[in-house]
Amino acid sequence: MCYNIAFIEKKLETLAKRFNAGTIHGPIFHPPLFHASAFTHPYWPVLLHPQEWQIDFYRWGLIPSFTKDWDAALKISTMTGNCIGEEAFEKPSFRKPISTNRCVIPVSGFYEWRTENGVKYPYYIFPKNDEFFFIGGIYDEWTNPENNDLLKTFSIITCEANPLLAKIHNTKKRMPLILPENNLIHWLQPDLQREDVLLMITPYDNDLMQAHTISRKITDRKNYVNDESLIQEFTYPELQLLDAFD
Repeated sequence: MCYNIAFIEKKLETLAKRFNAGTIHGPIFHPPLFHASAFTHPYWPVLLHPQEWQIDFYRWGLIPSFTKDWDAALKISTMTGNCIGEEAFEKPSFRKPISTNRCVIPVSGFYEWRTENGVKYPYYIFPKNDEFFFIGGIYDEWTNPENNDLLKTFSIITCEANPLLAKIHNTKKRMPLILPENNLIHWLQPDLQREDVLLMITPYDNDLMQAHTISRKITDRKNYVNDESLIQEFTYPELQLLDAFD
């Protein structure tokens, strides 16, 4: 799963220039965010409409358009931060979005946990040769019947882990669907057939990623901070010893 991501640099303008995109500044998104959790439902920049690139801000945790009321919307959005890509066409909440409403979520990196002997070790995973990972996502729009407010929401697509992530996320062996930049336009085409979409749901190149362990302060709610220390490398001697015998 990928429920923890980062947008650590003040790169919104850089992103807009890179894609020659118009930027809609959301009132809630204030980079840098060294750590954001899907369970807090942050607003996040998403890339849309490759014919005329656009950066918009959607809420993390997809709310299907058919959702009946706000209570149901809150409940379902806690379960839709991620979408298993290989199963998306079979799930009622994701069937329409994966078919026609695909988007790209730019992140500076993401977090996963490795489990060894019942102990969890946090990792930060980030690009080797770029400022961003471009994660494949889906979105939907829902109108709250109580006040007619329109909510635009998204979910991150996940796929089978590559060797690096299989070692780190060693319980479920999944990873976010990271798209090569030359595949972004293809991913966003609304008329893709199911088979074409599924062919794109594959692990990212292991050699284009890097990762290191970080401090457990990322899960310390009492003394939590959202700053650069969250992504700095932190060494666990017991892991080093374990890896030495791999």
